[in-house]
Amino acid sequence: MMCKSLKCFIIACLSMVLSIGVYANGDTTQIPNAPHPTNEGHAAPKEAGDFEPGTVIMEHIMDNHDFHLFDYNGHPVSIPLPVIVFTKETGLKVFMSSRFEHGHAAYQGFKLIHGEIVAVNEQGVKTESKVYDFSLTRNVVQMFLSLIILVVLMLNIAKKYKKQGAKQAPTGFQNAVEPVITFIRDEVGKSNLGNKYEKYMPYLLTVFFFILICNLFGLIPGSANVTGNIAFTVVLGVISFIAILFSTNKHFWGHIFNPPVPGFVKPILIIVEFLGVFTKPFALIIRLFANMVAGHMIITCLVMMIFIFSKLSLGAGLGFAPVSLAFTIFIYIIEVLVAFIQAFIFTNLTAVFISQAFEGEHHEDEAHAHH
Repeated sequence: MMCKSLKCFIIACLSMVLSIGVYANGDTTQIPNAPHPTNEGHAAPKEAGDFEPGTVIMEHIMDNHDFHLFDYNGHPVSIPLPVIVFTKETGLKVFMSSRFEHGHAAYQGFKLIHGEIVAVNEQGVKTESKVYDFSLTRNVVQMFLSLIILVVLMLNIAKKYKKQGAKQAPTGFQNAVEPVITFIRDEVGKSNLGNKYEKYMPYLLTVFFFILICNLFGLIPGSANVTGNIAFTVVLGVISFIAILFSTNKHFWGHIFNPPVPGFVKPILIIVEFLGVFTKPFALIIRLFANMVAGHMIITCLVMMIFIFSKLSLGAGLGFAPVSLAFTIFIYIIEVLVAFIQAFIFTNLTAVFISQAFEGEHHEDEAHAHH
Protein backbone atom coordinates (compact mmCIF):
# COMPACT_ATOMS: atom_id res chain seq x y z
CA MET A 1 0.00 0.00 0.00
CA MET A 2 2.86 2.34 0.85
CA CYS A 3 4.54 1.61 -2.51
CA LYS A 4 1.33 2.35 -4.42
CA SER A 5 0.90 5.64 -2.58
CA LEU A 6 4.53 6.57 -3.32
CA LYS A 7 4.10 5.77 -7.01
CA CYS A 8 0.93 7.88 -7.17
CA PHE A 9 2.74 10.79 -5.51
CA ILE A 10 5.67 10.57 -7.99
CA ILE A 11 3.27 10.48 -10.94
CA ALA A 12 1.43 13.49 -9.54
CA CYS A 13 4.72 15.36 -9.11
CA LEU A 14 5.77 14.61 -12.69
CA SER A 15 2.37 15.74 -13.97
CA MET A 16 2.75 18.95 -11.97
CA VAL A 17 6.22 19.47 -13.49
CA LEU A 18 4.81 19.22 -16.99
CA SER A 19 1.82 21.46 -16.34
CA ILE A 20 3.75 24.13 -14.44
CA GLY A 21 6.62 23.87 -16.94
CA VAL A 22 4.21 24.71 -19.76
CA TYR A 23 3.11 27.84 -17.91
CA ALA A 24 6.65 28.83 -16.93
CA ASN A 25 7.88 28.49 -20.52
CA GLY A 26 5.18 30.76 -21.86
CA ASP A 27 3.23 28.06 -23.76
CA THR A 28 -0.26 29.49 -23.52
CA THR A 29 -2.11 27.22 -25.93
CA GLN A 30 -4.05 25.57 -23.10
CA ILE A 31 -4.34 28.52 -20.67
CA PRO A 32 -7.59 30.50 -20.71
CA ASN A 33 -7.40 34.28 -21.32
CA ALA A 34 -3.72 33.95 -22.27
CA PRO A 35 -2.14 36.57 -24.54
CA HIS A 36 -2.27 35.67 -28.21
CA PRO A 37 0.75 35.38 -30.51
CA THR A 38 2.07 38.41 -32.32
CA ASN A 39 0.56 39.65 -35.57
CA GLU A 40 3.21 37.89 -37.58
CA GLY A 41 1.80 34.53 -36.48
CA HIS A 42 4.77 33.64 -34.27
CA ALA A 43 4.82 33.29 -30.51
CA ALA A 44 6.46 36.05 -28.56
CA PRO A 45 10.18 35.39 -28.07
CA LYS A 46 11.29 33.98 -24.75
CA GLU A 47 13.26 36.17 -22.45
CA ALA A 48 16.91 35.40 -21.86
CA GLY A 49 17.43 33.04 -18.96
CA ASP A 50 13.99 31.37 -19.25
CA PHE A 51 14.04 27.94 -17.65
CA GLU A 52 13.18 25.14 -20.08
CA PRO A 53 12.56 21.78 -18.32
CA GLY A 54 12.36 19.78 -21.55
CA THR A 55 15.72 21.08 -22.74
CA VAL A 56 17.38 20.30 -19.43
CA ILE A 57 16.00 16.74 -19.41
CA MET A 58 17.16 16.03 -22.97
CA GLU A 59 20.61 17.50 -22.32
CA HIS A 60 20.96 15.24 -19.29
CA ILE A 61 19.86 12.08 -21.11
CA MET A 62 21.22 12.55 -24.63
CA ASP A 63 24.83 12.17 -25.72
CA ASN A 64 27.00 15.24 -26.21
CA HIS A 65 30.46 16.36 -27.32
CA ASP A 66 31.53 17.57 -23.88
CA PHE A 67 30.98 16.93 -20.17
CA HIS A 68 28.79 19.81 -19.02
CA LEU A 69 29.43 20.45 -15.32
CA PHE A 70 27.59 23.65 -14.41
CA ASP A 71 26.91 27.23 -15.49
CA TYR A 72 28.81 30.18 -14.02
CA ASN A 73 27.59 33.73 -14.65
CA GLY A 74 25.53 32.48 -17.57
CA HIS A 75 28.48 30.68 -19.16
CA PRO A 76 28.61 26.85 -19.25
CA VAL A 77 31.62 25.20 -17.63
CA SER A 78 32.44 21.91 -19.32
CA ILE A 79 35.21 19.50 -20.27
CA PRO A 80 35.66 19.51 -24.08
CA LEU A 81 36.20 16.28 -25.98
CA PRO A 82 37.97 15.52 -29.29
CA VAL A 83 35.97 16.04 -32.47
CA ILE A 84 36.89 13.77 -35.39
CA VAL A 85 34.94 14.48 -38.58
CA PHE A 86 35.40 13.62 -42.26
CA THR A 87 33.88 14.92 -45.46
CA LYS A 88 34.87 14.31 -49.06
CA GLU A 89 35.38 18.05 -49.59
CA THR A 90 37.54 18.87 -46.54
CA GLY A 91 38.97 15.47 -45.62
CA LEU A 92 39.69 14.48 -42.01
CA LYS A 93 39.52 17.20 -39.36
CA VAL A 94 40.48 16.81 -35.69
CA PHE A 95 39.94 19.51 -33.05
CA MET A 96 38.40 20.02 -29.62
CA SER A 97 34.66 20.57 -29.15
CA SER A 98 35.36 23.86 -27.32
CA ARG A 99 35.89 25.42 -30.77
CA PHE A 100 32.13 25.29 -31.28
CA GLU A 101 31.56 27.49 -28.20
CA HIS A 102 28.58 25.31 -27.23
CA GLY A 103 26.94 25.66 -30.64
CA HIS A 104 27.39 29.42 -31.01
CA ALA A 105 30.35 29.33 -33.43
CA ALA A 106 31.50 27.45 -36.51
CA TYR A 107 35.01 26.08 -36.95
CA GLN A 108 36.76 24.84 -40.09
CA GLY A 109 33.47 24.55 -41.95
CA PHE A 110 31.59 22.66 -39.20
CA LYS A 111 29.02 23.65 -36.63
CA LEU A 112 27.28 21.95 -33.72
CA ILE A 113 23.49 22.20 -34.16
CA HIS A 114 21.21 20.45 -31.63
CA GLY A 115 23.98 18.01 -30.72
CA GLU A 116 24.79 17.12 -34.33
CA ILE A 117 27.88 18.25 -36.25
CA VAL A 118 26.97 19.54 -39.71
CA ALA A 119 28.91 21.15 -42.54
CA VAL A 120 28.31 24.88 -43.04
CA ASN A 121 29.49 27.53 -45.49
CA GLU A 122 31.25 30.80 -44.68
CA GLN A 123 27.92 32.41 -43.72
CA GLY A 124 27.22 29.61 -41.23
CA VAL A 125 24.42 28.08 -43.35
CA LYS A 126 24.13 24.31 -43.39
CA THR A 127 25.27 22.65 -46.63
CA GLU A 128 24.42 19.29 -48.20
CA SER A 129 27.87 17.81 -47.53
CA LYS A 130 27.74 14.41 -45.81
CA VAL A 131 29.59 14.52 -42.48
CA TYR A 132 31.02 11.30 -41.03
CA ASP A 133 31.33 11.86 -37.31
CA PHE A 134 33.88 9.69 -35.46
CA SER A 135 34.09 11.98 -32.44
CA LEU A 136 34.72 10.78 -28.91
CA THR A 137 31.45 11.81 -27.28
CA ARG A 138 30.92 11.69 -23.54
CA ASN A 139 29.18 8.29 -23.77
CA VAL A 140 32.12 6.83 -25.67
CA VAL A 141 34.71 8.35 -23.31
CA GLN A 142 32.87 7.19 -20.21
CA MET A 143 32.42 3.72 -21.69
CA PHE A 144 36.18 3.49 -22.26
CA LEU A 145 36.83 4.73 -18.72
CA SER A 146 34.46 2.06 -17.34
CA LEU A 147 36.23 -0.57 -19.41
CA ILE A 148 39.67 0.55 -18.19
CA ILE A 149 38.52 0.49 -14.56
CA LEU A 150 37.01 -2.97 -15.04
CA VAL A 151 40.20 -4.36 -16.57
CA VAL A 152 42.48 -2.77 -13.96
CA LEU A 153 40.38 -3.97 -11.01
CA MET A 154 40.02 -7.51 -12.30
CA LEU A 155 43.69 -7.82 -13.22
CA ASN A 156 44.70 -6.69 -9.73
CA ILE A 157 42.33 -9.21 -8.16
CA ALA A 158 43.58 -11.96 -10.47
CA LYS A 159 47.18 -11.05 -9.54
CA LYS A 160 46.32 -11.47 -5.85
CA TYR A 161 44.82 -14.89 -6.49
CA LYS A 162 47.88 -15.88 -8.49
CA LYS A 163 50.20 -14.69 -5.73
CA GLN A 164 48.30 -15.86 -2.64
CA GLY A 165 46.30 -18.76 -4.02
CA ALA A 166 42.57 -19.39 -3.86
CA LYS A 167 42.70 -21.07 -0.45
CA GLN A 168 43.91 -17.99 1.40
CA ALA A 169 41.30 -15.55 2.75
CA PRO A 170 40.73 -12.58 0.39
CA THR A 171 41.77 -9.10 1.46
CA GLY A 172 40.89 -5.54 0.47
CA PHE A 173 38.80 -5.05 -2.66
CA GLN A 174 39.19 -8.73 -3.40
CA ASN A 175 37.08 -9.40 -0.30
CA ALA A 176 34.22 -7.30 -1.76
CA VAL A 177 34.30 -8.77 -5.27
CA GLU A 178 34.64 -12.46 -4.43
CA PRO A 179 31.11 -12.81 -2.90
CA VAL A 180 29.65 -11.13 -5.98
CA ILE A 181 31.50 -13.51 -8.31
CA THR A 182 30.37 -16.47 -6.21
CA PHE A 183 26.78 -15.22 -6.29
CA ILE A 184 26.77 -14.86 -10.10
CA ARG A 185 28.39 -18.30 -10.44
CA ASP A 186 25.88 -20.06 -8.18
CA GLU A 187 22.64 -18.14 -8.79
CA VAL A 188 23.08 -17.34 -12.48
CA GLY A 189 25.58 -19.78 -13.96
CA LYS A 190 24.95 -23.07 -12.20
CA SER A 191 21.21 -22.61 -11.67
CA ASN A 192 20.53 -21.84 -15.35
CA LEU A 193 23.32 -23.49 -17.36
CA GLY A 194 23.96 -26.62 -15.31
CA ASN A 195 27.17 -28.43 -16.12
CA LYS A 196 28.01 -26.00 -18.95
CA TYR A 197 28.20 -22.95 -16.70
CA GLU A 198 32.02 -22.72 -16.76
CA LYS A 199 31.96 -22.17 -20.53
CA TYR A 200 29.82 -19.03 -20.18
CA MET A 201 31.04 -17.61 -16.88
CA PRO A 202 33.70 -15.28 -18.42
CA TYR A 203 31.05 -13.61 -20.58
CA LEU A 204 28.42 -13.45 -17.84
CA LEU A 205 30.82 -11.95 -15.30
CA THR A 206 32.14 -9.43 -17.83
CA VAL A 207 28.63 -8.29 -18.78
CA PHE A 208 27.55 -8.02 -15.15
CA PHE A 209 30.50 -5.96 -13.91
CA PHE A 210 30.65 -3.81 -17.05
CA ILE A 211 26.96 -2.87 -16.82
CA LEU A 212 27.28 -2.34 -13.06
CA ILE A 213 30.24 0.04 -13.41
CA CYS A 214 28.51 1.99 -16.20
CA ASN A 215 25.33 2.22 -14.11
CA LEU A 216 27.16 3.50 -11.04
CA PHE A 217 29.23 6.01 -13.04
CA GLY A 218 26.01 7.33 -14.57
CA LEU A 219 24.84 8.42 -11.10
CA ILE A 220 27.77 10.81 -10.67
CA PRO A 221 26.66 14.42 -11.37
CA GLY A 222 28.09 15.70 -14.65
CA SER A 223 28.73 12.21 -16.02
CA ALA A 224 26.99 10.42 -18.89
CA ASN A 225 24.19 7.90 -18.55
CA VAL A 226 25.80 5.29 -20.82
CA THR A 227 23.33 2.48 -20.12
CA GLY A 228 20.53 4.97 -20.81
CA ASN A 229 21.72 5.19 -24.43
CA ILE A 230 19.80 2.86 -26.75
CA ALA A 231 22.87 2.37 -28.99
CA PHE A 232 24.85 0.98 -26.02
CA THR A 233 22.12 -1.46 -24.98
CA VAL A 234 21.62 -2.53 -28.62
CA VAL A 235 25.28 -3.57 -28.85
CA LEU A 236 25.01 -5.54 -25.59
CA GLY A 237 21.80 -7.15 -26.83
CA VAL A 238 23.37 -8.12 -30.17
CA ILE A 239 26.36 -9.70 -28.40
CA SER A 240 24.00 -11.71 -26.19
CA PHE A 241 21.98 -12.64 -29.28
CA ILE A 242 25.12 -14.00 -30.96
CA ALA A 243 25.97 -15.99 -27.81
CA ILE A 244 22.44 -17.43 -27.81
CA LEU A 245 22.59 -18.39 -31.50
CA PHE A 246 25.97 -20.13 -31.11
CA SER A 247 24.49 -22.16 -28.24
CA THR A 248 21.56 -23.53 -30.25
CA ASN A 249 21.25 -27.11 -31.51
CA LYS A 250 18.96 -29.17 -33.72
CA HIS A 251 16.45 -29.62 -30.88
CA PHE A 252 16.08 -25.85 -30.54
CA TRP A 253 15.46 -25.23 -34.25
CA GLY A 254 13.30 -28.36 -34.50
CA HIS A 255 11.04 -27.01 -31.78
CA ILE A 256 10.73 -23.72 -33.70
CA PHE A 257 10.10 -25.04 -37.23
CA ASN A 258 8.33 -28.25 -36.22
CA PRO A 259 6.54 -27.56 -32.92
CA PRO A 260 4.68 -30.51 -31.32
CA VAL A 261 1.17 -29.14 -31.98
CA PRO A 262 -1.71 -30.08 -34.30
CA GLY A 263 -1.07 -29.41 -37.98
CA PHE A 264 -3.52 -26.56 -38.43
CA VAL A 265 -1.85 -24.61 -35.59
CA LYS A 266 1.73 -25.14 -36.80
CA PRO A 267 1.92 -22.28 -39.36
CA ILE A 268 0.88 -19.73 -36.73
CA LEU A 269 3.09 -21.17 -33.99
CA ILE A 270 6.13 -21.36 -36.30
CA ILE A 271 5.85 -17.60 -36.93
CA VAL A 272 5.41 -16.91 -33.22
CA GLU A 273 8.36 -19.11 -32.23
CA PHE A 274 10.62 -17.63 -34.92
CA LEU A 275 9.79 -14.09 -33.83
CA GLY A 276 10.52 -15.19 -30.27
CA VAL A 277 14.15 -15.73 -31.24
CA PHE A 278 14.47 -11.98 -31.87
CA THR A 279 12.20 -10.73 -29.10
CA LYS A 280 14.51 -12.17 -26.43
CA PRO A 281 17.48 -9.86 -27.15
CA PHE A 282 15.01 -7.04 -27.84
CA ALA A 283 13.65 -7.49 -24.31
CA LEU A 284 17.20 -7.25 -22.93
CA ILE A 285 17.81 -4.05 -24.89
CA ILE A 286 14.62 -2.24 -23.93
CA ARG A 287 14.56 -3.38 -20.29
CA LEU A 288 18.00 -1.98 -19.45
CA PHE A 289 17.54 1.19 -21.51
CA ALA A 290 14.07 2.05 -20.17
CA ASN A 291 14.88 1.44 -16.51
CA MET A 292 18.06 3.53 -16.51
CA VAL A 293 16.47 6.41 -18.45
CA ALA A 294 13.37 6.44 -16.23
CA GLY A 295 15.40 6.75 -13.03
CA HIS A 296 17.46 9.65 -14.34
CA MET A 297 14.36 11.44 -15.63
CA ILE A 298 12.64 11.17 -12.24
CA ILE A 299 15.68 12.55 -10.42
CA THR A 300 16.03 15.39 -12.93
CA CYS A 301 12.33 16.26 -12.74
CA LEU A 302 12.34 16.31 -8.93
CA VAL A 303 15.29 18.72 -8.89
CA MET A 304 13.77 20.93 -11.60
CA MET A 305 10.55 21.31 -9.62
CA ILE A 306 12.43 23.68 -7.28
CA PHE A 307 13.25 26.02 -10.17
CA ILE A 308 9.79 25.66 -11.72
CA PHE A 309 8.10 26.68 -8.47
CA SER A 310 10.61 29.52 -8.15
CA LYS A 311 9.32 30.88 -11.46
CA LEU A 312 5.95 31.32 -9.78
CA SER A 313 7.32 32.86 -6.60
CA LEU A 314 10.50 32.72 -4.56
CA GLY A 315 8.59 31.54 -1.50
CA ALA A 316 7.06 28.62 -3.40
CA GLY A 317 10.49 27.55 -4.62
CA LEU A 318 12.08 27.75 -1.17
CA GLY A 319 9.11 26.02 0.44
CA PHE A 320 9.16 23.10 -1.99
CA ALA A 321 12.96 22.73 -1.95
CA PRO A 322 13.15 20.46 1.17
CA VAL A 323 10.41 18.19 -0.21
CA SER A 324 12.10 17.98 -3.62
CA LEU A 325 15.54 17.30 -2.14
CA ALA A 326 14.16 14.62 0.21
CA PHE A 327 12.53 12.71 -2.63
CA THR A 328 15.58 13.22 -4.84
CA ILE A 329 17.84 11.63 -2.24
CA PHE A 330 15.35 8.80 -1.78
CA ILE A 331 15.14 8.07 -5.53
CA TYR A 332 18.92 8.44 -5.80
CA ILE A 333 19.41 5.70 -3.21
CA ILE A 334 16.92 3.52 -5.06
CA GLU A 335 18.85 4.16 -8.29
CA VAL A 336 21.99 2.74 -6.66
CA LEU A 337 20.01 -0.41 -5.90
CA VAL A 338 18.56 -0.40 -9.43
CA ALA A 339 22.12 -0.24 -10.83
CA PHE A 340 22.87 -3.61 -9.21
CA ILE A 341 19.46 -5.09 -10.01
CA GLN A 342 19.56 -4.20 -13.72
CA ALA A 343 23.07 -5.61 -14.10
CA PHE A 344 21.89 -8.83 -12.45
CA ILE A 345 18.68 -9.03 -14.52
CA PHE A 346 20.50 -8.55 -17.83
CA THR A 347 23.05 -11.22 -16.87
CA ASN A 348 20.45 -13.63 -15.51
CA LEU A 349 18.13 -13.31 -18.53
CA THR A 350 21.08 -13.84 -20.86
CA ALA A 351 21.89 -17.08 -19.01
CA VAL A 352 18.22 -18.13 -19.15
CA PHE A 353 18.01 -17.53 -22.91
CA ILE A 354 21.27 -19.41 -23.48
CA SER A 355 19.99 -22.35 -21.42
CA GLN A 356 16.79 -22.40 -23.50
CA ALA A 357 18.94 -22.65 -26.64
CA PHE A 358 20.30 -26.06 -25.61
CA GLU A 359 17.37 -27.15 -23.44
CA GLY A 360 16.49 -30.08 -25.72
CA GLU A 361 20.06 -31.36 -25.60
CA HIS A 362 19.99 -31.05 -21.79
CA HIS A 363 16.84 -33.16 -21.54
CA GLU A 364 18.31 -35.75 -23.93
CA ASP A 365 21.44 -36.07 -21.77
CA GLU A 366 19.27 -36.58 -18.70
CA ALA A 367 17.31 -39.32 -20.50
CA HIS A 368 20.53 -41.15 -21.43
CA ALA A 369 21.77 -40.85 -17.86
CA HIS A 370 18.47 -42.24 -16.56
CA HIS A 371 18.66 -45.29 -18.87
